[in-house]
Amino acid sequence: MAKAASDRIKSIVVAVDGSEHSYAAVSLIRDLAIDNINCPECLVTVIGALNPLDSATHNVHKAPLLQAQRLLQERCFQVQTDLILGYPAEIIINYAEENRPDLIIMGAKGLRATLGILLGGVAQQVIEYAACPVLIVRAPYRPLKRIMLVTDGSASSQYTAEYLAGFPLPKQAELIISHVLPPPQILEPSNLLQTWSLTDDFIQDLPLPNDDEMKARQTEEENRGWGVISKTRSYFDRVDIPISTHLMRGDTATEIIRYVQLTGIDLIVAGSRGLSQMKGWLLGSVSRKLVHYASCSVLVVKKPS
Repeated sequence: MAKAASDRIKSIVVAVDGSEHSYAAVSLIRDLAIDNINCPECLVTVIGALNPLDSATHNVHKAPLLQAQRLLQERCFQVQTDLILGYPAEIIINYAEENRPDLIIMGAKGLRATLGILLGGVAQQVIEYAACPVLIVRAPYRPLKRIMLVTDGSASSQYTAEYLAGFPLPKQAELIISHVLPPPQILEPSNLLQTWSLTDDFIQDLPLPNDDEMKARQTEEENRGWGVISKTRSYFDRVDIPISTHLMRGDTATEIIRYVQLTGIDLIVAGSRGLSQMKGWLLGSVSRKLVHYASCSVLVVKKPS
């Protein structure tokens, strides 16, 4: 059973630097239904970084934080600000490590058009190494109306579904639960190797799986995929939100990004199983591709170690 939102999202950190991207992050928080949580201890912390070389301009850097605080307090949030001396990514990651927030929200701030990478350096470092969920918001801000939850049936995906079930989603939102099946197996090397066999005297062709075998295999995969979706949907039995489901086949990140472009998704939610003991958290390959190349906002949920 899904946890109540008040048991899940109590502490949010939002990174603000005065850019349109950080304003988009603040706008998203204003739209969240946190005021429905009835949670007196819930708190939004607005943090900013003051470069050691710019310490004389403290008041200039403080102004965006105070503006964000005012905008959030208009929606009855408890808000505090903290301008910290140091470099942005390091500050945010260290702050999260020390204070253990339930969520970090920050703007994407970055576009390398030649590569199609939609993520700036600071956001990239934070989402790679912060040991808590991170929501990357694209500018200009789009209200969260269509939310896509990506699931693969893993423990990480189950934790992500539980987390999202307790997330303060806007009242107008609808949820699409999706799963991506692997590409057709006929192209896998293990199958191609079965098409011929070399003996001492000749090369012998071996039969490929026939149509019935291929259809049976695909049906089995589809049934398994719908089972994953059904299990994920059960986390939202007590959540009052319209839910639909979608099953795809192909490369996971490619199919998700294509679906986002075709259907106008506003937020992708995905888990991450990547973990490096030497450097801390690292994203899995699918999550990394989504935050770099998806045109919408992305929430990556990391399961605590």
